Amino acid sequence: MPEDTLGHLLAAMPIPVLLVEAGERIAAANADALTLLGQQIQGRHFATILRQPELAEAIEGTLRDERPRQVRYLSNDGAHDTTFDVSCRYVPSSRGVLVAFLDVTHMEQAGQMRRDFVANVSHELRTPLTALMGFIETLRGAAADDPAARDRFLAIMQDEAGRMNRLVGDLLSLSRVESQERVRPKDPVDLADKISSVLNAMRPLAEEAGVTFHYVKPDSPVMVPGDSDQIRQIFTNLVENALKYGGSGETVTVTLTTSERDPALRAPAARVQVIDKGPGIDPMHLPRLTERFYRADNHRSRMLGGTGLGLAIVKHVVNRHRGRLRVESELGQGATFTVILPM
Repeated sequence: MPEDTLGHLLAAMPIPVLLVEAGERIAAANADALTLLGQQIQGRHFATILRQPELAEAIEGTLRDERPRQVRYLSNDGAHDTTFDVSCRYVPSSRGVLVAFLDVTHMEQAGQMRRDFVANVSHELRTPLTALMGFIETLRGAAADDPAARDRFLAIMQDEAGRMNRLVGDLLSLSRVESQERVRPKDPVDLADKISSVLNAMRPLAEEAGVTFHYVKPDSPVMVPGDSDQIRQIFTNLVENALKYGGSGETVTVTLTTSERDPALRAPAARVQVIDKGPGIDPMHLPRLTERFYRADNHRSRMLGGTGLGLAIVKHVVNRHRGRLRVESELGQGATFTVILPM
């Protein structure tokens, strides 16, 4: 094959591709391959460039018996690890091996996320299930004729069953939100009225915790396009978190403001802030707060009945509404959760 034709073919490939000739040197490479492996690779022995044994063995094997092979190649783009599926195919006209690199990093990450998710769900369910099985065994045996122990164990079992029920409910909510995330809701929702409704529903919990609500809002309705139930869920989760972690005997402040051009969206928007005066969150946890099952204080969250999914649900609902979620906090200074929704 003429060299210029070969160069044009490799250049037209949408993935990194190079040709290793019979003498085991790199005869040609396209621009993507040069970016991945280095600008000065042509003419060099492939083993000095591709230093991973499995890939070197695959190329040598294909040169030897002309059979196709496929292996993994691990690299790093300077910020993240990357994974490639590498195909080695013999080219009779050039008596060489065509080596093509297909980036499968996103598939690897998706697979790891699925594995982590299954592991986390299994872990979250195993604890209450183990407790329930243990108490049932005790109630059928040693505590069968002990009314005081029976009542105590049944109360704990009820709590554990409630925890599993909340977890399943949050998992279903998260699944529904993720399935709808690409479809932007358009129904008009009065944000001011919706937040008032959430605060009224939460008032018994606030009184039990000794927390006072302070709600600052415009006098007129604040209309946003959205899903009424999901918007309610955003502020139910945020206000509930503020009650749980904001410290008893304090004030939870909710402010609603509007702007003709919000800097975060560069468009008209409503901005809601849920502010507590609790112990605050260590800055190291802030980037990961919206990850599924991530908890800044794992023990306290479990004690308070948290599932670790509330903020993940908030993030996905806000994304569906094409909004923004901001979290600001310092240890000892409370936390501020800001939701920005387009109007």
